[in-house]
Amino acid sequence: MSVGINELMDYTEEHMMKAVEVMQSDFSSIRTGKASPALVENLTIDYYGTQTKLKELAGITTPEARLLVIQPWDPSSVGVIEKAILASNVGISPVSDGKILRLPIPELSEERRAHLAKQVKGRAEEARVAIRNIRRESNDVAKKAQKASEITEDDLKIMLDDIQKLTDDYIKEVDESLKKKEDELMSL
Repeated sequence: MSVGINELMDYTEEHMMKAVEVMQSDFSSIRTGKASPALVENLTIDYYGTQTKLKELAGITTPEARLLVIQPWDPSSVGVIEKAILASNVGISPVSDGKILRLPIPELSEERRAHLAKQVKGRAEEARVAIRNIRRESNDVAKKAQKASEITEDDLKIMLDDIQKLTDDYIKEVDESLKKKEDELMSL
């Protein structure tokens, strides 16, 4: 990490925030039994040799709580999109009429809910580890700055306390997001 002592807190907060955002983005792609465009919008489709996200190739709507409708801008891409959905780990079989795809979202079994909850917990732990690694790196930069006499010992203590407070805040945010997603998974 090559960041100056003056930018350290901004760097630390920005990277911790990114770790939480990535985790929340991953959470949105985990199926909960309710239709959500986030389930499929980031699927990568091989569209005429170019890897393209589904949301760039089609309109994705939820006309009902348990139904996703995908309407490709180019009707000839329906087959490619259908294959990509089947190959993904979304666990939903699309129904095609040649122009649009319908994805009926089935009820989740208790076993599948438990599996998804385990997956969500694992992803939350990855985010916590990322946040702790950012804390460790930031603490190292602050300690090196103090050894190089760029900051005083008192400044170092204040900075380490601030870094720990940021860490605690972002870990708390991870835990809250995890609880919300688990509740969503288990309450269907």
